[in-house]
Amino acid sequence: MHMLYGISNCDTVKRTRAWLDKHDVIYRFHDFRKQGLEQGTLQTFINAAGWELLLNRRGMTWRKLSDTDKSDLNEGKALALMLAHPTVIRRPVLMLDKTCFKKFHVGFQEAEYQNLFSAKE
Repeated sequence: MHMLYGISNCDTVKRTRAWLDKHDVIYRFHDFRKQGLEQGTLQTFINAAGWELLLNRRGMTWRKLSDTDKSDLNEGKALALMLAHPTVIRRPVLMLDKTCFKKFHVGFQEAEYQNLFSAKE
């Protein structure tokens, strides 16, 4: 089953969920603000997509962080920041379940989702 990770009140996540529902894509949603996010799960995201892609430097949470928090970033520091402040994770993170492998997609663009789901499951 596909897994969609994000925050339920995020506009991008809302658009993503509406698109998935409209196209009859079966998925499970995990709100990492309400349900938390385990370090192992976040590390899996980082291994698949890279911490640079996952770290949302455009959002309000990022802007509110101290300069110390935002400087000298590396994977370990980024992971710690994302665990401490889940809203700094770019959303949504979609884990496609293709049975024999897992594929991750970060963010939402309708054309990209159309390509991801163009082949029959």
